[in-house]
Amino acid sequence: MLTTVSDKGQVVIPVEIRRRLGITPGCQLDFKLEGHVIYVEVKRQIVPTTVDEGFGILVCKQPGVRCLADFDVAKAMRDGHDCS
Repeated sequence: MLTTVSDKGQVVIPVEIRRRLGITPGCQLDFKLEGHVIYVEVKRQIVPTTVDEGFGILVCKQPGVRCLADFDVAKAMRDGHDCS
């Protein structure tokens, strides 16, 4: 499959190859050069997640904070609260 290199050195991996190897945005590719041949290996594949999977990951135990709009990080830090 023929592809063209952009001015920035970027190439588009053909969709058939991306699908077959499970290459999605965020995947890491390892490039190796042997002579005049470039080898590419998929090193890490990102598992897609949903918004629901992150529900409840952030918890605020400060009184009076019911939603994100009520929370002022700078004020909490000035007041000595742990924001982690």
